[in-house]
Amino acid sequence: MSIAETVGRDVLDNPAWASLNGPHAKLAEVRGRAARYQPDVAPWHGLADSRDPVAWADLAALIGPGAEITLAGVGEAEHPGWERGLAFEGVQLVDVALRTEPDPEALLLGPADVPEMLDLVRRTEPGPFLPRTIEMGTYLGLRHGGRLVAMAGERLHPPGWTEISAVCTDPAFRGRGYATRLVRAVADGIHARGETPFLHASARNLSAIRLYESIGFALRMRVTFTAYRTT
Repeated sequence: MSIAETVGRDVLDNPAWASLNGPHAKLAEVRGRAARYQPDVAPWHGLADSRDPVAWADLAALIGPGAEITLAGVGEAEHPGWERGLAFEGVQLVDVALRTEPDPEALLLGPADVPEMLDLVRRTEPGPFLPRTIEMGTYLGLRHGGRLVAMAGERLHPPGWTEISAVCTDPAFRGRGYATRLVRAVADGIHARGETPFLHASARNLSAIRLYESIGFALRMRVTFTAYRTT
């Protein structure tokens, strides 16, 4: 039985909070019933309970006035001291039949690779990636002629689960299966820890969703990501 099977899937309902109060506690800033990643690590914030006004007050105190953030799955309620902004739809998928394997050409990326990783993210827009995001987990990359052309790695880490993220390929090298190879290789390390991979994607990114489903992921739930600003 895997760790994820022992822990259950409930932690995936609120993965940022579970990560920040679990395996990623060393990367967290916490105030009462609210938490966030250190600002140069990741832009994700968590609430113990999004229905709790105390948690929202704690989060406002943590981030300060005039701050803009995006929260997942918090509903449409209004909260004192907060202005609600735009929302977009996403999906959460979990590994149900993913075949994993190491990739002999995949290289472990480290701090020295961050400038290239940031450049690849800027050109491909797979989602937020900051100077210290690499500290969230393992990142693997493929190089061509010494140049980083594809990468994937680990992000949120609720107990028993690890999110695969920053899956991206230089446009000039797409169609070669690099993304699939790296997802399988990152997932191989996750499985080796007795954990289960999951991931998020924009609901509009149908091509990515089809790819993930074709290699063994399945939809667990739809997630609304909502922007908020403290007043």
